[in-house]
Amino acid sequence: MTRTIFCQKLNKEAEGLAMPPYPGEKGQWIYNNISKEAWEAWQKHQTMLINEKRLNLMEPDTRKYLTEQMDKFFANDEVDQADGFVPTSD
Repeated sequence: MTRTIFCQKLNKEAEGLAMPPYPGEKGQWIYNNISKEAWEAWQKHQTMLINEKRLNLMEPDTRKYLTEQMDKFFANDEVDQADGFVPTSD
């Protein structure tokens, strides 16, 4: 059985996550406000950032950077992209 939430990223009703992806308040906020689809989009974008920028997840600054990017991503603010990124026209 799935649960439906209003996804703040997609601005529509969508399938929610099965469990909070982070500990604490941030994880609970994501669980309550971000859909499975939006979370998967963030994971794909995060992986691109890690690979393109050769980030080391053991470094606290990297984790802080990715958290800031995640917050921007879910707020529909401008986020960092890969070098040479060309946005698609929808």
